[in-house]
Amino acid sequence: MGTENSDRFLTAFNRIDHRLRDIIGAKDFIPFSRLIEQAKRKDVLVKKYEDDLRSYADLRNAIVHHRISLNYVIAEPHPDVVERIEYIDATLAKPTLVGQMFRKRVLVFQENDSLRQVLKIIRQRKYTQFPVYHNKQFRGLITTVGITNWLASTMGDHHSQVPNRIPTLHDILTHEKNRVNYKFVSKHITIYEAEEIFKQGVERGKRFEALLITEHGKPHQKLIGIITPLDIVKVN
Repeated sequence: MGTENSDRFLTAFNRIDHRLRDIIGAKDFIPFSRLIEQAKRKDVLVKKYEDDLRSYADLRNAIVHHRISLNYVIAEPHPDVVERIEYIDATLAKPTLVGQMFRKRVLVFQENDSLRQVLKIIRQRKYTQFPVYHNKQFRGLITTVGITNWLASTMGDHHSQVPNRIPTLHDILTHEKNRVNYKFVSKHITIYEAEEIFKQGVERGKRFEALLITEHGKPHQKLIGIITPLDIVKVN
């Protein structure tokens, strides 16, 4: 029996082991299970792949401790397992950054713009999030839910017709149920850190409609990208 798969598996496993040690700054020997436990607190990718890594530790032990000869191992990994651990190894070594994947020209609006302009974009491009500024100062994120809230509140209990006056985006912002429905992030965070931000927001009852990307995650910096929850779902 050949050992190509087991050799590839052990090579990737050892690289991951070194990566985890680097993450926590370990200088002395630490069992792999403890490496995972400590590293997942500092790197969301380790947390994401924790179950896989623990399973691979068991397989690694079976390969190393029950090897009969240089050319024969009892637990020769399946090709799918080898490809998976090599993928995790590569991802841990060089994760994709949000600035790489989601950088694009973002359509922004001014606070005194008419809702008519946003409705036109919704019809043409199917967008659902709209960053709003006052000159260069960020004022908030309008969503289709906020627009619906404005319409419902304007019609009220005693009105059956759509209002005649087309509001400005300032009017719509006041009807966003969650005014802080966004978070600014640096272009240097990984897509997995972005995913974790969305998850933590939901867990804390503070759902983010979008992550707004700037150079260093500062609101006064130029907006260079936007990430929605759906974007993250598509990545995974």
